[in-house]
Amino acid sequence: MMKIFGGGKSDHPMADLKEARRLLGELPGADALGALDEINHWFDSVRADQEFRPAHRAALAVLLDEAAQTPVRKLGREYLFTPRLSKPQENRLWSVIHGFWRNATLAFVGCLESFVTGAKGADDLKADLPLLTVRGLRALAAQMKWSHVRYGPVDPQLWRMAAGSYSLAESRRFASTAVTVYPGIPGESTADQEFLRVLMLSASSPDSLLPAEIELCERLIGHFTSRFVLSREPRGETPYWIDLAATSPPLRHARPPLDLKSVRYFGPGDVLGEIDAIERTIRTSGEVPARLNLGGSYSPELVLRVLEHVAAYWSPAPLERKHPRHRVKSRLSVAWGFDGILDAISPGASLSFDDSHLESWITENVSAGGMAAHVPQARGDWLRVGALLALQPEGGSNWLIGIVRRVSRDRGGEAQVGIQTVSRAPQRAELHVQVGESVSLDTELGILLGLDDAETPVEILLRPGVHVPDQNLVLEREGRKVVLWPEAVRERGADYELINCRVLAGRAA
Repeated sequence: MMKIFGGGKSDHPMADLKEARRLLGELPGADALGALDEINHWFDSVRADQEFRPAHRAALAVLLDEAAQTPVRKLGREYLFTPRLSKPQENRLWSVIHGFWRNATLAFVGCLESFVTGAKGADDLKADLPLLTVRGLRALAAQMKWSHVRYGPVDPQLWRMAAGSYSLAESRRFASTAVTVYPGIPGESTADQEFLRVLMLSASSPDSLLPAEIELCERLIGHFTSRFVLSREPRGETPYWIDLAATSPPLRHARPPLDLKSVRYFGPGDVLGEIDAIERTIRTSGEVPARLNLGGSYSPELVLRVLEHVAAYWSPAPLERKHPRHRVKSRLSVAWGFDGILDAISPGASLSFDDSHLESWITENVSAGGMAAHVPQARGDWLRVGALLALQPEGGSNWLIGIVRRVSRDRGGEAQVGIQTVSRAPQRAELHVQVGESVSLDTELGILLGLDDAETPVEILLRPGVHVPDQNLVLEREGRKVVLWPEAVRERGADYELINCRVLAGRAA
């Protein structure tokens, strides 16, 4: 508990801690959005009051942060796991959640900065520096996470705050001091561990994950944090480094740092072996082992996918590109979404296409497996990891099919995207569903990604819900009936399913 003996002469409603607790106790428990919105207003109000001494300001930051934990967790789950949120709902939830973590970051880091600069009364914070630093770094990591959820830029000032907060912990020799982060919630943490949360999230390439995967990645980091390594010297298990004197994110050793005392090395320690064992358990049993504490229930498929992702990025060996890249600057016509792509490769096919599904991008580089592109201004908010695209290079006549694998946006709304090419010769396909010997009369439209011969497996794009287990798909090709047996759903997006199929038969129609 903070030892506060008064809040100065301010007439602010929270100038008295007892009154502040009463006000926070009256927050609407059944209305998480309203409660968090009110907490954000209190943060703004407290920050604007110049009469509060540093210790009182710190005590209020602690109270507001604790009052927000239940509603912010509830709203986070609602944002990430509620299907079909409307755009206004999604924007409102994100703004309130991100706004809270921003406010908490500013409050805690502001207290630490007042101590470093020797503000009047800041010496009263000395006993509480470990807690304030842990809370500040925890809030900062969450603010970064919610920026990644929308593929937005991470403010360089957040790296300044993170490095400065941790540098204070090092210089005052409390970086390894364990504190209870929140009362009533088991578990302790240290400035070392909270700084590693910030660093390891950045090292996990969150810009190539879906929002729910980013959330799970953060949970995995929290589970393994105590086993991560932070060192002044490079080791085999510390493939990344950060300069505490800079305002930039961490980098791999592939770009060696200068020999500076401000450089720190970090990495996963010995957790890669544990991750491998958990992956084997999930593949064998189809269940997430109980020893993996994720603070919630997640599907085995999602957990396995994110485990594979983090293992690749946490490995001491950097990922190798399968294909060399070549710098190319050219215009690129882009159609997006299942209907937009269908009309691009077969005009008029979807009956619902309009030119709002067409955009003009600029390629940055290309390879046999895909390309990187610059997006001057995406219309709407459809651009995210997993989005389906049709791509036509300037001067070309054919369309490629690609899937967005990486997105990062700058403050002006422009984006850089990484695209995996999944077909260079897509074709519209008119399909009929076959159950037993019966074939439906209704036609379903799909996008065939390649069908060369009866011996080669084929992939096809369908609208969600068209594929049903134990049902085959029938199409005609060059006067022959071709039967496709769907073996597995390779990937799902907002408006498509990518199905792996085996060719069962082909005979004269």
